[in-house]
Amino acid sequence: MTTPARDAIRRNAGHLASVALVIMWSSGFVGAELGIRSGGTPLQLLGWRFSILGALLVAVCLVLGVRLADRRAWARQAVLGLFSQAVFLFMIFEGVARGVDGGTAALIAALQPLLVATVAGRFLGERTTPVMWIGMLLGMAGVVVVVSGGLGAGIAPWWAYLFPVGGMLSLATGTVLTQRLRPKETLLQSITMQSVVAAGALVAAMLLTGQGRVPVDTEFWVAVAWLVFLSTLCGYVLYVFVTRTRGATVASVLLYLTPPTTMIWVWLMFGVPITLLAVVGMAVSAVGVVLVLRSRATAQAQRGRR
Repeated sequence: MTTPARDAIRRNAGHLASVALVIMWSSGFVGAELGIRSGGTPLQLLGWRFSILGALLVAVCLVLGVRLADRRAWARQAVLGLFSQAVFLFMIFEGVARGVDGGTAALIAALQPLLVATVAGRFLGERTTPVMWIGMLLGMAGVVVVVSGGLGAGIAPWWAYLFPVGGMLSLATGTVLTQRLRPKETLLQSITMQSVVAAGALVAAMLLTGQGRVPVDTEFWVAVAWLVFLSTLCGYVLYVFVTRTRGATVASVLLYLTPPTTMIWVWLMFGVPITLLAVVGMAVSAVGVVLVLRSRATAQAQRGRR
């Protein structure tokens, strides 16, 4: 027998999942702040994060009988995992460790789809319109406004912002390679392989740089658990659910709500102020995002009618 509460949840499942997606996706940038403030280094946080995550996912695959023995699949996912996971997240975390606040890092990372839609569009055989280029420029202008506010306040040196920019470029590279390679692996296989490869690379770097000791600080492990369960497991599950139930365009738009959500979250948790320039910059970037998404959707619809 159904209750009014259950009926309401079922009717609004898509909306509830959308809100949860924005929160969980933002939790990754908040987790970076949390981990760095606990005294952990980016390599330690990510090395332990992916080691635990990889072990959990391999165990799940073994229980479900998911095949993980294909060497070509491992080769494909190794490349994608290094660009889309290890390098991307290390650069984001390193930027936060150098003083870039989580909200700004999230905003810079949010430019990745715009970059893929415009600059990388030619490599993917996609048509790039003048409106999309205008949107890309507006997105970048918004980031410049936000970063200028951070520089003016002396929060982080200018070169610290190059880390999240490099991370965004790494993720864009991984996205383009994914579309070019078109891997046949399932989502579970892909995430598992990428997590194992990322763990191997990050742990190796951690050991080579003398950061291999096991942290004993409770706050560090809270941050690692936060990143494993909230940012990765919950975030990915919700992203897949929203993409399948509400469409890829809706999911993409929702991810652009990550920067303001992250800024509010780090303000509530860590007291990082939300400045007027940050609000203006995000608004400018939002206009650019809308222009790119609308123009891209129109271009795809025109190709579909041909």
